[in-house]
Amino acid sequence: MNDTPRYRTVAGCALLLASLGAGAAACGGTDSGKLSTHPYDAADQVSFGTAGHDKKPVALNKPLEITAKDGDGRITDVTAVDTAGHHLAGELAADGMRWHSTAPLTAGTRYTVRVATENDDGKPGTRTLSFDTAPPPSSKQLKVTFGPEGGEYGVGEPITAKLSAPVKSQAARAVVERSLKVTSVPATEGSWYWVDSTHLHYRPQQYWPSHASIRATSNLGGVKVEGKLYGAASKPLGITTGDRLIAVTDAAEHRMKVYRDGKEINDLPVTTGKPGFETRDGIKVVLEKQSFVQMKSSTVGIAAGSSDSYDLPVHWATRVTWSGEYVHAAPWSVGSQGAANVSHGCVGMSTDDAEWFFDTVRPGDVVQVVNSGGDEMEPFGNGYGDWNLDWKKWQKGSAIQGGGSATGDKSAVNSSQNVVQASRLRPAV
Repeated sequence: MNDTPRYRTVAGCALLLASLGAGAAACGGTDSGKLSTHPYDAADQVSFGTAGHDKKPVALNKPLEITAKDGDGRITDVTAVDTAGHHLAGELAADGMRWHSTAPLTAGTRYTVRVATENDDGKPGTRTLSFDTAPPPSSKQLKVTFGPEGGEYGVGEPITAKLSAPVKSQAARAVVERSLKVTSVPATEGSWYWVDSTHLHYRPQQYWPSHASIRATSNLGGVKVEGKLYGAASKPLGITTGDRLIAVTDAAEHRMKVYRDGKEINDLPVTTGKPGFETRDGIKVVLEKQSFVQMKSSTVGIAAGSSDSYDLPVHWATRVTWSGEYVHAAPWSVGSQGAANVSHGCVGMSTDDAEWFFDTVRPGDVVQVVNSGGDEMEPFGNGYGDWNLDWKKWQKGSAIQGGGSATGDKSAVNSSQNVVQASRLRPAV
């Protein structure tokens, strides 16, 4: 621990005159009017309260207070910044005699405080103080883990943030959200959405730009969230996007059209879910690719030996929901592809077409289904259905711009993934 508080004097040339005498010309000339424009040392003009009395770390439960002493001049401005770049909010009295912080101090950090003053003659002064703050009052700290892993993704990939402890109140969620930053080059507007008390998603208003660099960071370290819960340092995340690749399946037409950067690059005959097993309508995002999957009807509750049971080796499977919806090779239904919907929910195609699709797409690419007559894709919990919320509804999930969560606190991410992680889409036999 460094000795604290530590003062740094900001001295103008006028303070050197007594010692330099005739050598004052070294300060830039002998014009006393010019010298008077340099700030004087305001050490004797301001008091820093408890931060200025000893070398102990400053307690977190009291505001920082700065006052003008003896009525000699007034405070004109105060900036207080910690080592992570957090600016401490504060309020200056109208008469300039007192400034106090209006937000909690960051725990376990060093602040640098710069005070600007002026004396009764209107001459400017400055005073700088550095001090350390006490560590968090408990060992319980809120950690943030960003997702996905670093790499290249499609333009539909959301940024995720998983919290190590639940955050339920809107005020506490706003503290967290203000500390999480996502930037992209090229720049694009975006917002966080509270899926539940431990998960947030971030997406732009539109899809990410193609070939963008995206970075997610947390400035939550040492910040008071609520009660005795303080933020911890977190590892930043960097990803990039590739081409803008979007696949649109029209279930009524039994075809999938694939677009790269707005240009159609393929038109494939497909089959989708038959009545009672309709493929979900809406926008999905590629989750993963598996060159081989053994699909079993028992994993989704279809009784063995029934007319809908199956146990099939499936190749070139591109997954779009955790409950088991894939785009995959279905050589058993080639005669229906382009003409009828006969699957149990998958988008099935020929082996050659499925291999082409598998090789063309990457996680984060967009896969949309229209005109299926099935249920709408869930926004959360069964993959990345984030894009099925319009921008106004998405913003309502922000603790800053909306109510903090439009879906409530149902722990949708954990429960859905735990229940259906192993399930497989149901190809027709």
